[in-house]
Amino acid sequence: MSDKFYIGHNALEKLSGAFSREADLLGEQLAKFKPKTDSEAIHDGFGFLTESEEVTSAYIELAEAMTKAIEGLQEHAYAIGDKLNENSRNSVAADRAIEEQFKGGGQ
Repeated sequence: MSDKFYIGHNALEKLSGAFSREADLLGEQLAKFKPKTDSEAIHDGFGFLTESEEVTSAYIELAEAMTKAIEGLQEHAYAIGDKLNENSRNSVAADRAIEEQFKGGGQ
C-alpha cells in the first residue's frame, strides 16, 4: 500500500457526471412509467380484475411505492454527483493554495 494520496480531479468530475446522467435516465424512465401505472391506467388495463377493489388497490399501491423508490434513488444519485463535483472543486482549490504557498505567494 502506498503512503501517497492523490485525487484525480478529472476522474471525480467524470464520475460526478455519470451519476447525474444516470439520475436523468431514471427520471426519463419514471416519466414513461407513471402514466402507465396511474390509477386510471390500472383500472383501464385490468378489465374485469378491477371489479375487485382489493386487487386494484394493491396494484396502485405497488406502483406508487415503485415511483417513490425510483424518485428517492434519482435524488440520491444527483446528491452523490453534486458531492463528488464539490469534492473535486475543493480539492482543486486546496491544490492551488498549496501551490501558492510553495511559490511564496502565501506570505
